[in-house]
Amino acid sequence: MSFEEDDEVVLHDEHSEHDGEVGIVQSVSETMFGDEQYVISFEDGQEAGIAADSLTAAEETYDEDDEE
Repeated sequence: MSFEEDDEVVLHDEHSEHDGEVGIVQSVSETMFGDEQYVISFEDGQEAGIAADSLTAAEETYDEDDEE
């Protein structure tokens, strides 16, 4: 699955301090092999060079602003 800028995603990387957190795609770049890599922004930081297979789309239910 590929993502676009401003998409909300969940990071799945057990080696990251942001594992399981919802973030926003800040930028998308293509590697020399044609794969997409992402820069994801979280509340308390950012992760760069994230492969698409480490991300899933965040469900709308994660949006706490809708609950208020």
